[in-house]
Amino acid sequence: MNRGSQGALCERRVSTHAPVRFHPVGDTYMIAEQRVREFTVDSLRVRVYPDRNALGKAAAFDVAHEIRRLSRIRSDVTMIFAAAPSQNEFLDELSAADDIAFSGITAFQMDEYLGVGKGGEQRFGNYLKRKLFTRAEFKHVHYLEPSDEDPEAECMRYTSLLAAHPVDIVCMGIGENGHIAFNDPSVADFADPRALKVVELDETCRLQQVHDKCFGRLEEVPRRAITLTIPALFKAGFICCVVPGLSKAEAVKRTLREAIAPICPASILRTHRNATLYLDVESSKFVL
Repeated sequence: MNRGSQGALCERRVSTHAPVRFHPVGDTYMIAEQRVREFTVDSLRVRVYPDRNALGKAAAFDVAHEIRRLSRIRSDVTMIFAAAPSQNEFLDELSAADDIAFSGITAFQMDEYLGVGKGGEQRFGNYLKRKLFTRAEFKHVHYLEPSDEDPEAECMRYTSLLAAHPVDIVCMGIGENGHIAFNDPSVADFADPRALKVVELDETCRLQQVHDKCFGRLEEVPRRAITLTIPALFKAGFICCVVPGLSKAEAVKRTLREAIAPICPASILRTHRNATLYLDVESSKFVL
């Protein structure tokens, strides 16, 4: 196993009274009375926080910092958001930020189920609407709206929209099977020529939706979905990957320690030029 340029573990104790503040690697950061561990694996920055609340605050601070930086040099910032309970704390913090020009942000979804009605609570677009898009006034929000009869038509429509809005920031997570978006190991393609595709969800992915309490039983979880591909996500200038919780610890270990290969789709994050993986004590259990 090649771990590339993984650096030595670096711990820093900082001020007890400062609000949570975090800057990109190489700058100074402060986080109130909490120990932050930081290291790199190949090109991927990894930061470990005491709990998911601290993780969410730090990730939101970094994303807000990047939004502000981009907003100073252009009028339109394009972002792609994941929809999952793992993103709750991060989205809560980001939506509450009062110094972000949301009115300059064009937002996209990362993936969506097939077979869940437009008003369905489990629909990812509805989750993002509740957690983010109705809490702040965005310039544009482009929802994935695939039909069960012709989902490829939605792939084409969304591909055209993405082509007109080059991606600046992707906010994602990692699934229990190592997927990013709905690129499960069985369908992940690091050189996929498409921007979106229709996929069959593997059983581990579908079981995660039950573990996350999004569905009551495996039989209720859709078998198909539409997803952005890995190359489409990798066009982003910055990737913020938020992964809290013990249920993700094995996937995190595989992401950081196994060979970079589609069998663990998230391992490709180690090759992105500007990506940060945010972990808590539980999700980092097998890598520290």
